[in-house]
Amino acid sequence: MSILDQIIEHKRKEVEESKSLFPVKLLEKSMFFESPTISLKNFVLRKDKSGIIAEIKRKSPSKGMINQFASVEKISTGYIQAGASALSVLTDKHFFGGGNEDLTTVRKFNSCPILRKDFVLDEYQIMEAKSIGADAILLIAAVLTHVETKELTKFAHQLGLEILLEVHTEEELLSNLEADPDLVGVNNRNLKTLEISIDTSKRLSNLIPDGVVKISESGIDDPKTILELRQVGFKGFLIGQTFMQQASPENACKEFIAGLRKAELKTT
Repeated sequence: MSILDQIIEHKRKEVEESKSLFPVKLLEKSMFFESPTISLKNFVLRKDKSGIIAEIKRKSPSKGMINQFASVEKISTGYIQAGASALSVLTDKHFFGGGNEDLTTVRKFNSCPILRKDFVLDEYQIMEAKSIGADAILLIAAVLTHVETKELTKFAHQLGLEILLEVHTEEELLSNLEADPDLVGVNNRNLKTLEISIDTSKRLSNLIPDGVVKISESGIDDPKTILELRQVGFKGFLIGQTFMQQASPENACKEFIAGLRKAELKTT
């Protein structure tokens, strides 16, 4: 059984437990449930921003513990002050060390778009995302059928949430475009082998329709890589580990974006 299979098996059990502990009627009473959402798509496209979706991630199956004692309040506000366009928060606890409370804390201190990064398999998780203050959710093509992707996207849109559809192969991309995602994220990390290659984004770029915002995910550790990816149409860049593995993730983000600005000037 691959690590991805293990995650999905555990997540299904976790969701069923959550349904019994926090029924939908309780989620609907959250102070965030009726709040208007902020468009991740629009913020990624803003000219005054970097296009970077900065992520809060304490650990991962591939790297183990990355930043165990991360302060989500300090890091999230620091990311935005540094020039990040939006925030991504890992809410999976067992494999990534996160939690719903992390996203809720980030929501309280930031008025930017927040992506809930998790393994969404059920409409309940979308209701949950809305109740904790998310503006967008991640749907991973590798763990969903085409029909599930379409139905979950439709349900999320009804709640005002945007969809970042994550793909890794041509088949995953082309078979799910009819779901009408707001953004398509190309994961440069193969979820089965955990190997990373930026060429994955470059290879799939031309297959993504012009009307869909292109996001490159994983393995971006140099500002020059962003310039390369922009040349093939990418507007957004999800970066987590590059920042989180540093003692001060927010400062790492600030230095990265400063480096990006310098690199941009050299090309003008």
